[in-house]
Amino acid sequence: MNAASAGERPAVRRGRVLLLLGALIAIGPLTTDMYLPALPAMTDELRTNASGIQFTLTGTLIGLAGGQVFVGPLSDAIGRRKPLLAGIVLHVLASLACVFAPGLGTLYILRVLQGIGSATFTVIAMAVVRDLFEGRATATALSRLMLVIGVAPILAPLLGSVVLQWSSWRGVFAVLAGSSLVIGVVAAIALPETLPVGRRQRGGLVGTIRDYGRLLRDGRFIGLILLAGFAMSVIFAFVAGSPFALQGQFGLNEQEFGLVFGAGALFNIIGTQLNVVALARRPPAQVLVVGLLAATVTALVLLICAVTDFGGLWGILLPLWATLLAVASWPRTLQRWRCRDTVRSPELPQLCSVPSSSASARSRRLRSG
Repeated sequence: MNAASAGERPAVRRGRVLLLLGALIAIGPLTTDMYLPALPAMTDELRTNASGIQFTLTGTLIGLAGGQVFVGPLSDAIGRRKPLLAGIVLHVLASLACVFAPGLGTLYILRVLQGIGSATFTVIAMAVVRDLFEGRATATALSRLMLVIGVAPILAPLLGSVVLQWSSWRGVFAVLAGSSLVIGVVAAIALPETLPVGRRQRGGLVGTIRDYGRLLRDGRFIGLILLAGFAMSVIFAFVAGSPFALQGQFGLNEQEFGLVFGAGALFNIIGTQLNVVALARRPPAQVLVVGLLAATVTALVLLICAVTDFGGLWGILLPLWATLLAVASWPRTLQRWRCRDTVRSPELPQLCSVPSSSASARSRRLRSG
């Protein structure tokens, strides 16, 4: 009987696997952000307006969110490799189809499919870490993957601007397809099945829906989730609106936009790291209040500068970067806020704190224990 069927952790070269998982996770930010410098040009070519082309970004986020709901339970039931390889094939085909998309409607659908593929990469990568690592090694592996998630949005528009020097926006999607294909081939060869048959869970989707229902009925939990959502709304308003504001109104070219966008992402990462220091010295509630006040003040300054045209480009960039730095504290602070102090249900604190690829798997382990 081999490890895959006996329930033991498979013997793999974890360093190499971690590099591969980092490459898989990077596809998500690349899919979301790499084409941003081309949004104004896409608006003209596809004969639409800013809100119309921005909906292609919304489509990707819909796919990312929806894909995570069913990919996690599916991988808990049948293993990691099959969903991962299916997600890679889906992402490659959707990216290739984007190259030849005849119109905006087709592009909407294809971007949703790209998002589902990207969700597969992220969910499976995190689940593989749980399969292969234990204790402190798990925290170390996850921190390295989080670094990829932080750096990739900085590099994505820069890479996109480089591609746009020799191609159009369609070339960006061709590069995405090629990147997914190369990483997919490596994953098919080098990544074994990491979830043994003995540790697989059945009926995961039903359990996940049930657990989501309990979460959605808890008012205080919903309040925390809304705060995290507002923080992400600030970030994605920056992602979706900055190409038109900075290139259209202030005349930045695609390469200059990539640098400015990367600087904004860098400030967001700096805010996250400063938040770690603050949480080591102050209670989460206090850190959250300071972050909320700072983000409110800097956002108001940004609004005043935008309305009055005070300071020109720098009048926009400086308060914008400050706002991105301030909102970076919200999600991590909320994550550190102990669930048992804010959520009513006796099971939900454990559901919040135990890493897993699906809520249903967590719930079953709690009930069986």
